Amino acid sequence: MTPLPGEIVAEDAQARAERLVGAMRVSDGFSAWLGVEVVALAPAACTVRATVRREMLNGFGVCHGGVTYSLADSALAFASNTHGRVSMSVENGISYVAPVALGDVLTAVAAEEGVGGRLAFYRVIVRNQHGAVVALFRGTVYRTQREMQPENVQDG
Repeated sequence: MTPLPGEIVAEDAQARAERLVGAMRVSDGFSAWLGVEVVALAPAACTVRATVRREMLNGFGVCHGGVTYSLADSALAFASNTHGRVSMSVENGISYVAPVALGDVLTAVAAEEGVGGRLAFYRVIVRNQHGAVVALFRGTVYRTQREMQPENVQDG
């Protein structure tokens, strides 16, 4: 239905998620450095992708665990802030299932598993380009009272 002139129309949840994550990405230099691409986004869920570069390898020639962790953490941050309240990570853990090599394309899928009061709980599965699981990540976020608005996102 087309709104009447001057009528206020509530933003739908998908449009809000896209607007808020878009605003976050403008100031997210670290995710940009990682090469994070948002490939799917929905309320309470986000899928991101990045390719492992040479400077992401550790001394053994495999991808540094911090890179895989950071990719999962970025997926968590985007997914958990789609609701409209500023949400911040308070506890996370990761299990590394398989090594990650130079050139691997990693995809992290974050999904909300539950909400209890001000805490929300997320699961992130990281897979390589062959679909093999390389890491399992669990994250807990604290949902503040502050409404997430593009003007709340700080530059650099």
